[in-house]
Amino acid sequence: MFIQFLRENKVASGILLFIRLYLGYQWITAGWGKITGGFDANGYLQGAVAKATGEHPAVQGWWAAFLEGFAIPNVELFNVLVAWGELLVGLGLILGTFTTLAALMGVIMNFAFLFSGTTSTNPMMVILGVLILIAGYNAAKIGLDRWVIPFIKQGFYMRQVKPALEHK
Repeated sequence: MFIQFLRENKVASGILLFIRLYLGYQWITAGWGKITGGFDANGYLQGAVAKATGEHPAVQGWWAAFLEGFAIPNVELFNVLVAWGELLVGLGLILGTFTTLAALMGVIMNFAFLFSGTTSTNPMMVILGVLILIAGYNAAKIGLDRWVIPFIKQGFYMRQVKPALEHK
């Protein structure tokens, strides 16, 4: 019943707009701050690895191994991915363009931060992002997806489905 409300109700679409705008603002300001502020994830990643030790580690060993073996050696790539990923997720949510993809990428980044031992606002952002994911297209009806999604679907139909039907 709640899922149907999120996916089909006009009031839910309005509520989801405010959730999208809030999340989008959080992501866009974080990303822009990193892009313009000379962001370097190395200290953060090293700190996350250090949290994987002790009697009650905040970071699980498998995640620390990923950070040590892949993220830290490729920190320059992660500096770009995190900063621009946050900015693009924010833009997608605010504009309502590729909304479910933006929400999914935001939730994935939130989980990466949680796995790295940072709580902050990440759990709340995960919950709000999951609401947008569950709502699907209804979360973007008040946004550019109202026109983008039908355009993409029509283009797919014209390029893939219609020629296949005509060929038969």
